[in-house]
Parts: sequence; structure tokens; C-alpha cells
Amino acid sequence: MAQPPSQPPQPGGFGAPQDQPQHQQPPQGGFGAPQMPPQPPQGPPAQPPQPGYGYPQQPGPYGQQPQQPGPYAQPGQPGPYGQQGPYGQPAGPYAPQPGYGYPQQPQFPGAPGAPTGGRNPFKGRPALVVGAAVVALLVIGGAVFAVTSGDDKDPKKPVAGPSGDDKATSAAPVNPGDGDGDGGGDDQDFNAGRKSGEAKVLWYKEAPDAPASGADAPGMWITSKAAVKAAYKQVVAYNVADGRPTWPALTFPQKICAVTPQRTADDKIVVAYMSGTSDRAKCNQLQQVDLGTGAKGWTGVVADGALFDSAISVELSLAGNTLMVGRSQSGTAYDVRTGKKLYDKQKYGDACFPTAFAGGTRLISVASCDATKATEHDELQELDPATGKVKWTQKFDKGWSVGKTYSVDPLVVYSTNKDKNSWNISTFKANGSYRSQVGFDEDFAPDCDSGFLQRNLTGCQGTASDANTLYLPTDAKSGANEIVAIDLATGKEKWRVKSPTDEAMQPVRVEGGNLVAYVQPSYDAPGQVVAIPTAGSAHTPTKLLQLPESTVKIEDGFYSRAVDWVGGRFYLSTTRLTGNDDTKEKLMLAYGK
Repeated sequence: MAQPPSQPPQPGGFGAPQDQPQHQQPPQGGFGAPQMPPQPPQGPPAQPPQPGYGYPQQPGPYGQQPQQPGPYAQPGQPGPYGQQGPYGQPAGPYAPQPGYGYPQQPQFPGAPGAPTGGRNPFKGRPALVVGAAVVALLVIGGAVFAVTSGDDKDPKKPVAGPSGDDKATSAAPVNPGDGDGDGGGDDQDFNAGRKSGEAKVLWYKEAPDAPASGADAPGMWITSKAAVKAAYKQVVAYNVADGRPTWPALTFPQKICAVTPQRTADDKIVVAYMSGTSDRAKCNQLQQVDLGTGAKGWTGVVADGALFDSAISVELSLAGNTLMVGRSQSGTAYDVRTGKKLYDKQKYGDACFPTAFAGGTRLISVASCDATKATEHDELQELDPATGKVKWTQKFDKGWSVGKTYSVDPLVVYSTNKDKNSWNISTFKANGSYRSQVGFDEDFAPDCDSGFLQRNLTGCQGTASDANTLYLPTDAKSGANEIVAIDLATGKEKWRVKSPTDEAMQPVRVEGGNLVAYVQPSYDAPGQVVAIPTAGSAHTPTKLLQLPESTVKIEDGFYSRAVDWVGGRFYLSTTRLTGNDDTKEKLMLAYGK
């Protein structure tokens, strides 16, 4: 039975500091809350109907089914506390309030967090805080755009063809990748004197020189044969076992500005690079790359749209054989195999502009709607990758902005409300209907990119999921943290496990009934890769790899890092180059047995 509105919600989990944004507490009654009432309330609500607390509009007695393309969904019923949740609850005395002097870029408890082991000032800031403000500006023009690969007769007609890039060159790797090299200029055999029980350093790579302003090093794709990495103007590939070049490095005319985080079933990716070096240069040059051979496939050019829909910045996503190129207000889909245009995802309704996409086994779209009106809100959609047809639509309430997808399948969405200093993590069923929300307070700390001109929906590491469970690391201000297993059906905690060392631990992936996690290094102690059983009652971490002391300074010294565990090997790579000329920068490090 729900508490009366005159009582505050009961605290749950670990309370967040009062001067930081608060997680919306789930009501103890109402659809989707941890405890559902046996019967819907009798009679109409005392206030105008609003969607339930903290959730998208719900199916069942307290909300609406996910809407189909067309009119906006109607609000549901109010929650018991009179708080404004992400999908519509009246404001009340217990709604979390912003602290005095609300910061421009707050660190939300539960928000995508800063990397605990890296040194990257660009990461760990909630994307939506910057992105939402920019989107609100950009949508004023109400513009749409077309994408072309260079047909002068019809700029809206896509044209695919071979690269023809005579300027592209090949480059040898910085070192042969046999375990020699310490990130500087001196050679060192990292496996000499390896202690019993320590993993083997399979290979180590230094990064190409970057300009003083720094450069991106996005993406890391591990195939059965090669570990492939983008850095500044290059895409390089190394044999997973010994680090020797799998194919000659690809060098692009200008710096790489976006990549597809995913790859196709036959190991194709798409890279975007800048059109030039001037202030007017765009991230609009597309190049397909075969990870198996290093061959360049079709090329394309993202054409400028109307006002405020420029290709200054783009996001690339793959879903099946569909490449979605997202810009600030729209997107265009291509057949990734041929470069042929499939469809545009443009403005819909009165003023809904697609601002971000997430790929993988599904294609998810987020739109900003009515940005200049009192009805401003975000909408979430799933698209058929092949046709662009909308499968379902979920409407978020005013003030709530979609920031990240912690998982696409199952769909787990992180959103925030800047005005209310609040965050929310919601999960969805395959048909787009609400499934649950995280029903307890916790300071979570996944390692997430922050977008500037766009929301990077899939830019989070340090999260993992399977069909029924979400795994998130807690935020320990110092020392060891925990990984929490969250039941996607209820939003409740299943179990939690503490890091086996004094350093933070983050999820990497679920594999063979275990959660594989990375225990980060300290300045003088190397990290570990551990396996945590996901089922049963015992969740004690078991060591898969004890990383060696010989590389602890390199391991702990990545400016920012991406990690992966594939085929019994552990990979570390940088995601950003600082442009520091004093020492050689780190690119990739691989461990095995």
C-alpha cells in the first residue's frame, strides 16, 4: 500500500550527498515500483493525470502502452509522493533540489563517472548536461539534412565507390610488438624475470605522434586474428598473439573524428575523418575498412544540411548491415556493405529532432522534442535497421534528458533531470514497454565519454549485462569499490561483491556464466582480471590473470583507457592522445598466459 503524500520516501541504499543530484526514490506503490499494489486505485486522481514516478509511460493500470509513431503519448497517473519523476510526477516537498549555486556540469550520483585509473579530463562528465543545452540551441532552426558520397548532379543521391585515396600511406608499427619497449625510447623485455603466477606480456605498442592539442584514439576491435585500433590519422592492426602487424597501417589525410564502436559479422567498420584543418572543417569523410585485410572499401561524404544541422560532428552506429550516421538533428542510414543510402531519420511530429543513435543488435534513436516550448521532452524509439520503420516510441517527461544506454539489448537507459538534481536508470522490455528502474540509491561510476555537440549514447565502459541482470561499479572516492548485480525485472539488488584489492574494480563482459571484471592497478601494484560467478550464492572473484609488475607503470599510466577480454587475452588501449612530446605515448598493451 502506498504511503500518503505527506510522508517523504524512505531512504534506500547509500544516500547521496545533499549538495549533489539525487537519485529519484521509487515509490512504494504505483506501477513499476518495487512493491506493486494488488489493485489499481479507485476513482480519478486528485490532480491532473501524470505519468508514474521515475518511469516512462507505463503499460497496465497506471500508464499507457508505448505509443506508435504519431501523436504523443498521454500522461498516466500521479505517484504517491508528488515528486516529478523522469516520466511525470507532480513536484512536491520531497523532490530532490539542486544545491546552492548549482554547477554547470554536476557529477550525478549514479551518473557516468570519471575513469578511476585514467587521467582524462574530458571524460566522466554527464553528456546530457552539455548535450542538452547544445541541442536546445540547435533545434531552433528546425533543419534537416541530406547525406551524399559526392554525386554533383544530385547531392541527395548517395554514390558508393572504391576509395581512390592516393594520399593514403602505409606505416610500420612503432615497435615489433614482441614485449619490448617501455613507452619511452629504451627497449625492455617485460617478460624477463616474470614471477610465478604472473600473466605474460604478449605485446606493447606506442602511439603515433599527435599534435600538441591532442587527438582522439577511438575504437578497439578484437577479431579472431587481429587487435585493431584507431589513433589520430591511423588505423593499425596487430596479431593478437604476438603483436606483429596483421596488415600495413592505414593513414588518412586528416585526423579521425568518429568510428563505429561495433563491427559487422564479416568484420567491417566505418571510419569518419575531417575534411581539412581549418575552423570550418567537418567530420564528414566516411571510409569503410575491412578489419581482416586492411582493405579500404566504399567512401562517402556527409553533406551539410540546413541551419544548425552541420556535419561538424557526427556519430556512427552499426546495427546489422545498417550504418547510421547521426548528426545534431537527424540521421541517415546506409547499407554498410555497399554505401548505398537506405533512408533518412528526420524531424517528425511537430518538432521532434533525432539527436542520437545507439547500435548493436538493435537500433535505438533519441529525439529532442518541442525544445523551445513548455512541452519540451525527449523521446526514445526503436527503429527497424533495414527500413527505418518505428517499432515503438516512449515519451520522457519535461526536464528529463536521455544521457546514455548502459545496454542496448536488453535496453537500459540512464537519464538525468538537471533542474531537479536527479538521475534515473530505467530498463525496457523488447516491445518498448517499461520493465523496471534501479530502485535504490547508489553512487555508480561507469567510465563514460561526454559528448559536446552530440550525445554519445554508447560511450560507456565499466558496465555489463545479460538478459536479466545489469552490472554496475559503485563509486568509491578512494580505495576499493563494489560491483552491484541489479535484477532487470525488479530494479532491486541481487548481490554485490567488493574489489579483492584496495583499487577499484569494473565490469568488462559476461562470459560463460561469469562476470569478467578488471581490478585496476595502483601506482606500485599491477591490476588483475577476475571472474565472478553470476549464479548461485557465492560470488567470490577468482583470478583469471595476475598482471605483471613489469608493466605496472604503463598499465597505470594510460591517460584514458578502454579494456576488453577476448579469447583469454586482456587488452588495454588509450582513447585519447595528449600530444605530449616529452615521452612516447602509450597505445595498446596485451596480456595472456
